[in-house]
Amino acid sequence: MSTRNELNTITSTLTELAARITHLVESEGDTMANDVYTELVAAERTVGALLRRLSRVASRST
Repeated sequence: MSTRNELNTITSTLTELAARITHLVESEGDTMANDVYTELVAAERTVGALLRRLSRVASRST
């Protein structure tokens, strides 16, 4: 598998993960303990940043 294909696969998987975290935060955030909610929001931001970086790398790879 080429590097670009591998990066695209990873990016796709992380996109799904990001969507799942976002859904959890949005649908159940008001029922979560405050510290759990805070950590999930931080994880959501971290995954988003990782996705942006991987997308940049994937666009430059051949």
